[in-house]
Amino acid sequence: MTESWASLLERWTDAGFIDEDTASNIREFEREQGRSTRLRWPTWFALGFGALMLGSGVLLFVSAHWNMLSPGGRFVLVLLLVASFHAAAVATADRSRALATTLHAVGTAALGAGIFLGGQVFNLDEHWPTGLMLWTLGAACAWALLREWPQMAWTAILLPAWLLAEWAVAIDENLYFSLESARVAACGSFLLAVTYFTGVRSERPSLHRDVLVWIGGISLIPSSLFLAAVSYDSAARTLPPVPMGLLTIGWTVAIGLPLIVAIGLRQRAAWTSVLAILWVLALVGLRPIVGKLFVYPWWATGAAALAYWGVREARTERVNMGSAIFAGTVFTFYFSQVMDKLGRSASLAGLGLLFLAGGWMLERLRRHLVFQARGGQA
Repeated sequence: MTESWASLLERWTDAGFIDEDTASNIREFEREQGRSTRLRWPTWFALGFGALMLGSGVLLFVSAHWNMLSPGGRFVLVLLLVASFHAAAVATADRSRALATTLHAVGTAALGAGIFLGGQVFNLDEHWPTGLMLWTLGAACAWALLREWPQMAWTAILLPAWLLAEWAVAIDENLYFSLESARVAACGSFLLAVTYFTGVRSERPSLHRDVLVWIGGISLIPSSLFLAAVSYDSAARTLPPVPMGLLTIGWTVAIGLPLIVAIGLRQRAAWTSVLAILWVLALVGLRPIVGKLFVYPWWATGAAALAYWGVREARTERVNMGSAIFAGTVFTFYFSQVMDKLGRSASLAGLGLLFLAGGWMLERLRRHLVFQARGGQA
Protein backbone atom coordinates (compact mmCIF):
# COMPACT_ATOMS: atom_id res chain seq x y z
CA MET A 1 0.00 0.00 0.00
CA THR A 2 1.64 3.21 -1.13
CA GLU A 3 1.94 6.14 1.20
CA SER A 4 -0.05 8.47 -1.09
CA TRP A 5 -2.97 6.03 -1.03
CA ALA A 6 -2.79 5.70 2.76
CA SER A 7 -2.72 9.48 3.15
CA LEU A 8 -5.84 9.82 1.01
CA LEU A 9 -7.59 7.20 3.12
CA GLU A 10 -6.75 9.13 6.30
CA ARG A 11 -8.04 12.32 4.69
CA TRP A 12 -11.35 10.65 3.72
CA THR A 13 -11.71 9.25 7.26
CA ASP A 14 -11.09 12.65 8.85
CA ALA A 15 -13.63 14.25 6.51
CA GLY A 16 -16.27 11.71 7.51
CA PHE A 17 -16.77 10.12 4.08
CA ILE A 18 -15.96 6.67 5.50
CA ASP A 19 -15.96 5.44 9.07
CA GLU A 20 -12.97 4.02 10.93
CA ASP A 21 -14.15 0.40 10.65
CA THR A 22 -14.39 0.66 6.88
CA ALA A 23 -10.96 2.27 6.69
CA SER A 24 -9.48 -0.54 8.80
CA ASN A 25 -11.06 -3.16 6.55
CA ILE A 26 -9.65 -1.44 3.46
CA ARG A 27 -6.16 -1.30 4.98
CA GLU A 28 -6.29 -5.00 5.90
CA PHE A 29 -7.52 -5.94 2.43
CA GLU A 30 -4.74 -3.98 0.74
CA ARG A 31 -2.13 -5.52 3.04
CA GLU A 32 -3.29 -9.00 2.09
CA GLN A 33 -3.27 -8.11 -1.61
CA GLY A 34 0.15 -6.48 -1.45
CA ARG A 35 2.06 -9.17 0.45
CA SER A 36 2.96 -11.09 -2.69
CA THR A 37 4.39 -8.03 -4.45
CA ARG A 38 6.08 -6.40 -1.45
CA LEU A 39 9.83 -6.08 -1.69
CA ARG A 40 11.79 -8.37 0.62
CA TRP A 41 14.62 -7.23 2.83
CA PRO A 42 17.42 -8.40 0.48
CA THR A 43 16.02 -6.12 -2.21
CA TRP A 44 15.84 -3.16 0.17
CA PHE A 45 19.36 -3.91 1.39
CA ALA A 46 20.64 -4.02 -2.20
CA LEU A 47 18.93 -0.72 -3.03
CA GLY A 48 20.21 1.01 0.11
CA PHE A 49 23.76 -0.31 -0.22
CA GLY A 50 23.80 0.51 -3.93
CA ALA A 51 22.63 4.07 -3.25
CA LEU A 52 25.34 4.51 -0.59
CA MET A 53 28.08 3.18 -2.87
CA LEU A 54 26.85 5.22 -5.84
CA GLY A 55 26.81 8.46 -3.87
CA SER A 56 30.21 7.75 -2.31
CA GLY A 57 31.75 6.92 -5.68
CA VAL A 58 30.47 10.09 -7.30
CA LEU A 59 31.70 12.26 -4.42
CA LEU A 60 35.13 10.60 -4.49
CA PHE A 61 35.38 11.16 -8.24
CA VAL A 62 34.43 14.82 -7.88
CA SER A 63 36.90 15.38 -5.03
CA ALA A 64 39.72 13.71 -6.98
CA HIS A 65 39.25 16.01 -9.99
CA TRP A 66 38.08 19.14 -8.15
CA ASN A 67 41.40 21.02 -8.35
CA MET A 68 41.67 20.32 -12.08
CA LEU A 69 38.43 22.18 -12.91
CA SER A 70 37.86 25.87 -13.47
CA PRO A 71 35.30 27.70 -11.26
CA GLY A 72 32.75 27.59 -14.09
CA GLY A 73 33.35 23.89 -14.64
CA ARG A 74 32.99 23.22 -10.93
CA PHE A 75 29.63 24.97 -10.80
CA VAL A 76 28.36 23.07 -13.86
CA LEU A 77 29.51 19.82 -12.29
CA VAL A 78 27.64 20.66 -9.10
CA LEU A 79 24.44 21.30 -11.05
CA LEU A 80 24.82 18.05 -12.99
CA LEU A 81 25.51 16.17 -9.77
CA VAL A 82 22.19 17.25 -8.31
CA ALA A 83 20.09 17.00 -11.48
CA SER A 84 21.35 13.68 -12.85
CA PHE A 85 20.03 11.54 -10.00
CA HIS A 86 16.55 13.04 -10.15
CA ALA A 87 16.50 12.71 -13.95
CA ALA A 88 17.48 9.04 -13.66
CA ALA A 89 14.73 8.55 -11.07
CA VAL A 90 12.13 10.03 -13.41
CA ALA A 91 13.36 7.79 -16.24
CA THR A 92 13.05 4.62 -14.14
CA ALA A 93 9.82 5.47 -12.29
CA ASP A 94 7.57 3.43 -14.61
CA ARG A 95 9.77 0.33 -14.44
CA SER A 96 10.71 0.28 -10.76
CA ARG A 97 9.12 2.54 -8.19
CA ALA A 98 11.58 1.43 -5.51
CA LEU A 99 14.60 2.25 -7.69
CA ALA A 100 13.13 5.67 -8.51
CA THR A 101 12.59 6.38 -4.80
CA THR A 102 16.20 5.39 -4.08
CA LEU A 103 17.58 7.65 -6.82
CA HIS A 104 15.46 10.57 -5.62
CA ALA A 105 16.87 10.01 -2.12
CA VAL A 106 20.43 10.08 -3.49
CA GLY A 107 19.56 13.26 -5.39
CA THR A 108 18.37 14.91 -2.20
CA ALA A 109 21.60 13.90 -0.49
CA ALA A 110 23.58 15.26 -3.44
CA LEU A 111 21.77 18.57 -3.01
CA GLY A 112 23.56 19.11 0.30
CA ALA A 113 26.93 18.31 -1.27
CA GLY A 114 26.08 20.65 -4.15
CA ILE A 115 25.19 23.50 -1.82
CA PHE A 116 28.42 23.29 0.15
CA LEU A 117 30.52 22.74 -2.98
CA GLY A 118 28.84 25.75 -4.57
CA GLY A 119 29.67 27.79 -1.49
CA GLN A 120 33.29 26.70 -1.83
CA VAL A 121 33.37 27.70 -5.50
CA PHE A 122 32.23 31.24 -4.69
CA ASN A 123 33.99 31.42 -1.29
CA LEU A 124 30.70 31.82 0.59
CA ASP A 125 31.83 30.94 4.12
CA GLU A 126 30.28 33.83 6.04
CA HIS A 127 27.65 31.79 7.91
CA TRP A 128 27.91 28.04 7.37
CA PRO A 129 24.49 27.08 8.90
CA THR A 130 22.91 28.79 5.88
CA GLY A 131 23.99 25.77 3.84
CA LEU A 132 22.00 23.50 6.14
CA MET A 133 19.03 25.86 5.86
CA LEU A 134 19.10 25.70 2.05
CA TRP A 135 19.48 21.92 2.17
CA THR A 136 16.47 21.72 4.50
CA LEU A 137 14.39 23.89 2.19
CA GLY A 138 15.38 21.76 -0.79
CA ALA A 139 14.45 18.55 0.99
CA ALA A 140 11.13 20.05 2.10
CA CYS A 141 10.31 21.16 -1.46
CA ALA A 142 11.21 17.69 -2.76
CA TRP A 143 8.95 16.15 -0.12
CA ALA A 144 6.08 18.45 -1.13
CA LEU A 145 6.51 17.48 -4.79
CA LEU A 146 7.28 13.76 -4.52
CA ARG A 147 5.45 12.83 -1.28
CA GLU A 148 8.06 10.13 -0.66
CA TRP A 149 9.37 9.03 2.72
CA PRO A 150 13.12 9.61 2.04
CA GLN A 151 12.53 13.33 1.49
CA MET A 152 10.42 13.44 4.63
CA ALA A 153 13.24 11.73 6.54
CA TRP A 154 15.81 14.19 5.18
CA THR A 155 13.61 17.10 6.24
CA ALA A 156 13.06 15.65 9.71
CA ILE A 157 16.81 15.24 10.20
CA LEU A 158 18.04 18.45 8.57
CA LEU A 159 15.62 20.84 10.28
CA PRO A 160 16.88 20.23 13.85
CA ALA A 161 20.46 20.01 12.54
CA TRP A 162 20.11 23.51 11.05
CA LEU A 163 18.56 24.93 14.22
CA LEU A 164 21.28 23.39 16.42
CA ALA A 165 23.93 24.80 14.09
CA GLU A 166 22.40 28.28 14.31
CA TRP A 167 22.29 28.03 18.10
CA ALA A 168 25.90 26.82 18.30
CA VAL A 169 27.12 29.67 16.11
CA ALA A 170 25.13 32.26 18.09
CA ILE A 171 26.63 30.98 21.34
CA ASP A 172 30.19 30.53 20.08
CA GLU A 173 30.55 33.86 18.28
CA ASN A 174 29.83 35.82 21.48
CA LEU A 175 31.40 33.33 23.93
CA TYR A 176 28.03 32.76 25.59
CA PHE A 177 28.76 29.12 26.36
CA SER A 178 27.17 28.08 29.63
CA LEU A 179 25.24 25.26 31.14
CA GLU A 180 22.02 27.15 30.40
CA SER A 181 22.79 27.37 26.69
CA ALA A 182 23.62 23.66 26.62
CA ARG A 183 20.30 22.88 28.31
CA VAL A 184 18.41 24.68 25.55
CA ALA A 185 20.01 22.46 22.90
CA ALA A 186 19.59 19.31 25.01
CA CYS A 187 15.92 19.93 25.80
CA GLY A 188 15.06 20.80 22.21
CA SER A 189 16.81 17.71 20.84
CA PHE A 190 15.25 15.40 23.41
CA LEU A 191 11.71 16.75 22.99
CA LEU A 192 11.86 16.53 19.20
CA ALA A 193 13.18 12.96 19.41
CA VAL A 194 10.32 12.03 21.74
CA THR A 195 7.84 13.70 19.37
CA TYR A 196 9.13 11.70 16.41
CA PHE A 197 9.23 8.50 18.44
CA THR A 198 5.63 8.84 19.64
CA GLY A 199 4.19 10.21 16.40
CA VAL A 200 2.41 6.96 15.49
CA ARG A 201 -0.97 6.20 16.96
CA SER A 202 -2.17 2.62 16.99
CA GLU A 203 -5.20 3.29 14.80
CA ARG A 204 -3.31 5.13 12.03
CA PRO A 205 -0.08 3.43 11.02
CA SER A 206 1.66 4.65 7.86
CA LEU A 207 5.07 4.41 6.26
CA HIS A 208 5.93 8.07 6.88
CA ARG A 209 5.10 7.78 10.58
CA ASP A 210 6.98 4.51 10.93
CA VAL A 211 10.09 6.19 9.49
CA LEU A 212 9.68 8.99 12.02
CA VAL A 213 9.52 6.39 14.80
CA TRP A 214 12.85 4.95 13.67
CA ILE A 215 14.44 8.40 13.46
CA GLY A 216 13.10 9.33 16.88
CA GLY A 217 14.13 6.02 18.45
CA ILE A 218 17.70 6.27 17.16
CA SER A 219 18.10 9.93 18.10
CA LEU A 220 16.44 9.44 21.50
CA ILE A 221 19.47 7.54 22.83
CA PRO A 222 22.14 10.26 22.34
CA SER A 223 19.69 13.05 23.15
CA SER A 224 18.80 11.31 26.44
CA LEU A 225 22.47 11.06 27.35
CA PHE A 226 22.96 14.73 26.47
CA LEU A 227 19.96 15.77 28.57
CA ALA A 228 21.08 13.59 31.48
CA ALA A 229 24.54 15.17 31.40
CA VAL A 230 23.32 18.78 31.44
CA SER A 231 20.64 18.07 34.05
CA TYR A 232 23.01 16.25 36.41
CA ASP A 233 25.74 18.90 36.31
CA SER A 234 24.92 22.19 38.00
CA ALA A 235 28.28 23.97 37.79
CA ALA A 236 28.14 27.40 36.16
CA ARG A 237 30.59 27.94 33.31
CA THR A 238 29.37 31.24 31.94
CA LEU A 239 31.85 33.64 30.40
CA PRO A 240 29.49 36.56 29.78
CA PRO A 241 25.88 35.72 30.71
CA VAL A 242 23.56 34.72 27.88
CA PRO A 243 21.32 37.70 26.98
CA MET A 244 17.71 37.24 27.96
CA GLY A 245 16.53 37.91 24.41
CA LEU A 246 18.72 35.19 22.91
CA LEU A 247 17.78 32.78 25.70
CA THR A 248 14.08 33.46 25.13
CA ILE A 249 14.41 32.73 21.42
CA GLY A 250 16.26 29.50 22.17
CA TRP A 251 13.70 28.21 24.67
CA THR A 252 10.81 29.24 22.41
CA VAL A 253 12.19 27.16 19.52
CA ALA A 254 13.23 24.26 21.78
CA ILE A 255 9.70 23.95 23.19
CA GLY A 256 7.60 25.34 20.34
CA LEU A 257 8.95 23.24 17.46
CA PRO A 258 8.32 19.83 19.13
CA LEU A 259 4.86 21.02 20.21
CA ILE A 260 3.97 22.12 16.67
CA VAL A 261 5.20 18.82 15.24
CA ALA A 262 3.22 16.90 17.90
CA ILE A 263 0.03 18.79 17.03
CA GLY A 264 0.58 18.03 13.35
CA LEU A 265 1.11 14.33 14.02
CA ARG A 266 -1.35 13.68 16.84
CA GLN A 267 -3.95 16.48 16.65
CA ARG A 268 -6.04 16.35 19.85
CA ALA A 269 -3.85 13.64 21.35
CA ALA A 270 -0.92 16.08 21.48
CA TRP A 271 -1.68 16.78 25.15
CA THR A 272 0.60 13.87 26.04
CA SER A 273 3.48 15.76 24.43
CA VAL A 274 2.67 18.70 26.71
CA LEU A 275 3.26 16.36 29.66
CA ALA A 276 6.64 15.40 28.18
CA ILE A 277 7.55 19.09 27.91
CA LEU A 278 6.58 19.68 31.54
CA TRP A 279 8.65 16.64 32.57
CA VAL A 280 11.74 18.03 30.82
CA LEU A 281 11.28 21.54 32.25
CA ALA A 282 10.93 20.08 35.75
CA LEU A 283 14.09 18.02 35.22
CA VAL A 284 16.27 21.00 34.33
CA GLY A 285 14.47 23.48 36.59
CA LEU A 286 14.25 21.57 39.86
CA ARG A 287 17.69 19.96 39.73
CA PRO A 288 19.57 23.00 41.18
CA ILE A 289 17.01 23.22 43.99
CA VAL A 290 16.51 19.64 45.16
CA GLY A 291 19.98 18.21 44.43
CA LYS A 292 21.48 15.37 42.42
CA LEU A 293 19.46 12.53 43.94
CA PHE A 294 16.28 14.02 42.46
CA VAL A 295 17.52 13.19 38.95
CA TYR A 296 17.36 9.40 39.32
CA PRO A 297 13.74 8.94 40.50
CA TRP A 298 12.62 11.58 38.01
CA TRP A 299 14.22 9.68 35.11
CA ALA A 300 12.69 6.45 36.41
CA THR A 301 9.29 8.16 36.52
CA GLY A 302 9.71 9.35 32.94
CA ALA A 303 10.71 5.86 31.79
CA ALA A 304 7.66 4.34 33.49
CA ALA A 305 5.43 6.99 31.92
CA LEU A 306 6.82 6.20 28.46
CA ALA A 307 6.14 2.50 28.96
CA TYR A 308 2.59 3.23 30.15
CA TRP A 309 2.14 5.49 27.13
CA GLY A 310 3.07 2.52 24.94
CA VAL A 311 0.58 0.23 26.67
CA ARG A 312 -2.19 2.79 26.34
CA GLU A 313 -1.65 3.31 22.60
CA ALA A 314 -0.58 -0.28 21.81
CA ARG A 315 2.98 0.65 20.80
CA THR A 316 5.48 -1.96 21.99
CA GLU A 317 8.54 0.07 20.97
CA ARG A 318 7.71 2.63 23.67
CA VAL A 319 7.53 -0.15 26.25
CA ASN A 320 10.94 -1.42 25.17
CA MET A 321 12.48 2.06 25.17
CA GLY A 322 10.98 2.88 28.56
CA SER A 323 12.39 -0.37 29.97
CA ALA A 324 15.83 0.43 28.54
CA ILE A 325 15.83 3.95 30.03
CA PHE A 326 14.69 2.59 33.40
CA ALA A 327 17.48 -0.01 33.39
CA GLY A 328 20.05 2.63 32.42
CA THR A 329 18.85 4.87 35.24
CA VAL A 330 19.19 2.10 37.85
CA PHE A 331 22.67 1.12 36.69
CA THR A 332 23.82 4.74 36.58
CA PHE A 333 22.56 5.27 40.12
CA TYR A 334 24.44 2.17 41.31
CA PHE A 335 27.72 3.18 39.68
CA SER A 336 27.61 6.84 40.75
CA GLN A 337 26.01 6.66 44.22
CA VAL A 338 26.43 3.12 45.62
CA MET A 339 29.45 1.38 44.13
CA ASP A 340 32.09 3.82 45.42
CA LYS A 341 30.75 3.47 48.99
CA LEU A 342 31.29 -0.31 49.06
CA GLY A 343 34.40 -2.43 49.04
CA ARG A 344 35.71 -3.97 45.85
CA SER A 345 34.27 -7.43 46.45
CA ALA A 346 30.96 -6.14 47.80
CA SER A 347 30.51 -3.73 44.89
CA LEU A 348 31.16 -6.46 42.32
CA ALA A 349 28.82 -8.87 44.11
CA GLY A 350 26.15 -6.19 44.28
CA LEU A 351 26.60 -5.46 40.59
CA GLY A 352 26.17 -9.14 39.78
CA LEU A 353 22.98 -9.35 41.85
CA LEU A 354 21.69 -6.20 40.19
CA PHE A 355 22.22 -7.68 36.75
CA LEU A 356 20.73 -11.07 37.63
CA ALA A 357 17.80 -10.21 39.89
CA GLY A 358 17.08 -6.75 38.54
CA GLY A 359 17.40 -7.81 34.92
CA TRP A 360 15.13 -10.82 35.48
CA MET A 361 12.43 -8.75 37.18
CA LEU A 362 12.62 -5.98 34.59
CA GLU A 363 12.35 -8.47 31.73
CA ARG A 364 9.29 -10.08 33.28
CA LEU A 365 7.66 -6.70 33.69
CA ARG A 366 8.58 -5.70 30.14
CA ARG A 367 7.05 -8.87 28.70
CA HIS A 368 3.89 -8.30 30.70
CA LEU A 369 3.57 -4.73 29.42
CA VAL A 370 4.24 -5.82 25.83
CA PHE A 371 1.55 -8.48 26.26
CA GLN A 372 -0.90 -5.81 27.41
CA ALA A 373 0.12 -3.44 24.58
CA ARG A 374 -0.72 -6.16 22.07
CA GLY A 375 -4.19 -6.51 23.48
CA GLY A 376 -3.50 -9.61 25.53
CA GLN A 377 -2.23 -11.61 22.54
CA ALA A 378 1.06 -13.49 22.57
